[in-house]
Amino acid sequence: MARRDTFLDPLSLATIDASTLPVFTRATDYPEGHVVDWHVHARGQLVYAVHGVMMVATDGGRWIVPPTRAIWMPAGTAHLIRCVGVVHMRSLYIRPDAAAHLPARAHAVGVSPLLRELIQAAVEIDAPYAAASRDGRLMRLLLDELHALPVLPLHLPQPADARLRRICTRIAEQPDDPSTLADWAATLGIAVKTIHRLFLRETGMTFGQWRLLHGLERLAVGDKVVEVALALGYDSPSAFAAMFKRQFGEPPSAFFR
Repeated sequence: MARRDTFLDPLSLATIDASTLPVFTRATDYPEGHVVDWHVHARGQLVYAVHGVMMVATDGGRWIVPPTRAIWMPAGTAHLIRCVGVVHMRSLYIRPDAAAHLPARAHAVGVSPLLRELIQAAVEIDAPYAAASRDGRLMRLLLDELHALPVLPLHLPQPADARLRRICTRIAEQPDDPSTLADWAATLGIAVKTIHRLFLRETGMTFGQWRLLHGLERLAVGDKVVEVALALGYDSPSAFAAMFKRQFGEPPSAFFR
């Protein structure tokens, strides 16, 4: 059974949210399978791990996040984090007025080598820090870098339509389920074209793209590309790799490095 994060008590959350500093940091190492349960911050949060892979979820969907990526979580957004493996999390909590130009919705973002080093330096700074000090200047540079973050297409949206949710729940629980869209169309009593149309309308992507994103978690835990490709219904690993590179700009073997 997954362990739940005992840190998330009201007093601890209030300590983060009540800080007057523009950037508040926290470093926590979590074991494999650990769950940071549903919670909300009054501050924006950059959810980042220098080591390990996380699954980050909101009501609108979820993301698989390796160390080259992070999730920008706007203030007031309920979210849950599950550690796919051992995770060394380094979170930044940003005062709302210091994050006015950051996205108003949760997004996956790229983490440059400079930002990674700034985050690791920031979590070593003791609070409070003076704005005019070296530590204060480092935090201002960190904010500048946050405003330049590239948004990445790693969001796995969850459809609202009950029929699509039935498909998505089955895939989440049984990733190697061999059912095709034709099988699902027969089960649900609708046409394959209807499923395609609903997926595009509800998620903004085709069923194949959605299922490709779902395969990220299996790759994250070390499953072989050939195993993931066949489990997701691709005819060959090369076909899966080609679609993966088209979607993410790099082959699956390089994604989690």
